[in-house]
Amino acid sequence: MPEDYDAIIVGSGSNGLAAAIHLQQKGLRTAVYEQASEPGGATRTEQLTLPGYQHDVGSAILPMGVASPFFRDLPLNNYGLKWIYPDIPYAHPLKDGTGVACYKDLDKTADQLGKDRDSYLKIFQPLVNNWDKIDKDLLGPLGIPENPIDFLKFGLKALPSAKMLVNHFFKNERSKIFFYGSAAHSTLPLTNLASASFGLVLTTMAHRYGWPFPEGGAKNFTNSLVSFYKSLGGELYLNVLVKHVEELPRAKAYLFDVTPKQLLKIKGTNFPSLYRKRMASYKYGAGVFKMDWALSEPIPFTSAECRRSGTVHIGFSCEEIEESEGHIHHKKMTDTPYVLVAQHSIFDPTRAPVGKHTAWAYCHVPNGSIKDFSQIIENQIERAAPGFKDTILARSTMNTVQLQQWNPNLIGGDINGGRQDITQLFTRPIISISPYSTPDPKIYICSSSTPPGGGVHGMCGYNAAKAVLKDHFNG
Repeated sequence: MPEDYDAIIVGSGSNGLAAAIHLQQKGLRTAVYEQASEPGGATRTEQLTLPGYQHDVGSAILPMGVASPFFRDLPLNNYGLKWIYPDIPYAHPLKDGTGVACYKDLDKTADQLGKDRDSYLKIFQPLVNNWDKIDKDLLGPLGIPENPIDFLKFGLKALPSAKMLVNHFFKNERSKIFFYGSAAHSTLPLTNLASASFGLVLTTMAHRYGWPFPEGGAKNFTNSLVSFYKSLGGELYLNVLVKHVEELPRAKAYLFDVTPKQLLKIKGTNFPSLYRKRMASYKYGAGVFKMDWALSEPIPFTSAECRRSGTVHIGFSCEEIEESEGHIHHKKMTDTPYVLVAQHSIFDPTRAPVGKHTAWAYCHVPNGSIKDFSQIIENQIERAAPGFKDTILARSTMNTVQLQQWNPNLIGGDINGGRQDITQLFTRPIISISPYSTPDPKIYICSSSTPPGGGVHGMCGYNAAKAVLKDHFNG
């Protein structure tokens, strides 16, 4: 009996859409099925506080949206996408009221770091210059790199912990805390091996591409992907909860943009017990407690650099950030957590009514925590921006359970599709030559639970699509 489609994708997050687009570009007939009433996974925008205030519920700043080897080649600007580039990609406030800014200009950034200037350039100049020689290998499964020398040079810097890297290269506290701010995106203890890699990649992105976001909300990135996909002949079906493979039309391949925990619940898959056992042992990382605000004015950061930055990393000493991120993995929290803030409306007036503003933030918390951390987050922002609380018109909060209810891929509030430590960075979801394939030859996994992990880059989906083409279509 002939198939209805060549491939069916379950889940319309950035990875699911990337897989669908690539397969459609190669001439296959595909369809995407999505449980929610709108596409996008964690890349969606809603009015969470007051009418007229647009808040990104999940992903908010999308450097990989422009840096991804797959997304950057798509004509998304022809499908409604407009990128906004903040004056400063990100900044970090310091105890004395000043701040350190990551400018797109590498030298301008290094000039702030005093005697650490040359060390900063030594780390990042080669990465910025040679990024296009290693990006495809970094953003894919383990294999033989195209440029092994450049890849090895990156690996020697990336393998240590963030703490080891800053203590080796930097003398000033401001330089160390500046790097800690980007490395803490990892949701790992900063003493963990390979935690430096996250700071290296994200800072390189800032210098090479900037840290932009879509005008009007992250949903417009999703909308542009969907529009392009449909222009290729792709089909999207919403409000479809898939519990059994047989509920779907016939296809040669099924790609699931879900985590291992969810995939194992799908009936109709032909997985041996050993594979199920290995997938069941997959580890999820720390969760987040998410907040959004409607504000009467921009966040009044004391630091001029922070007032001009799209993203602000808050943590007032290396010890404070290190303690905050380390405690989480022992199911504990401090009263002074690392807080990540995004402020879209100072660059994008479509986010709020005239003269008003929005803010977006989260802190890392133990996976599955239902505690309310709103006061703790607001206290941290207030330390960097006295008077912040007086600007609040309304707030929205989401704990880890609420985040998972909103998007089932966010297991326990984990926004990365699983822990991204040295044991799971390239071996997710299991150790395999083809991590996107499963023992069932028709079933593939294309979520951030596969390499290269979390982030709005689409490379998990793109890599999974390549595996499907190779296995079933001589691609």
